[in-house]
Amino acid sequence: MGYWYLTIAIISEVIGTLALKASDGFNHWIYGGICIAAYVVAFYFLSLVLKTVPIGIAYAIWAGMGIVLVAAVGAVVYKQIPDIATIIGMLFIIIGVIILNVFSNNTGH
Repeated sequence: MGYWYLTIAIISEVIGTLALKASDGFNHWIYGGICIAAYVVAFYFLSLVLKTVPIGIAYAIWAGMGIVLVAAVGAVVYKQIPDIATIIGMLFIIIGVIILNVFSNNTGH
């Protein structure tokens, strides 16, 4: 169940970050409210994840996948196209998450 909760936490964090951008410094209160609600959901589900998955592993996956997903959606929604160095860096993040999940004995599977 931990990794399902982690998926919800990651998606909620991505929604919160995108809403934060759309809020324009909390000048648009609807997006600001979405941001706050999404982060509350993200942290709640992350707290559930930590019952079964080690904190270092959970946070690495949460942060890494959040970075990649925000950058991908930001490229589509906000036309913030990553350059080649950014793409390579994100590929390393994805590879790191895969290594953690496939090869680590600490993942809590």
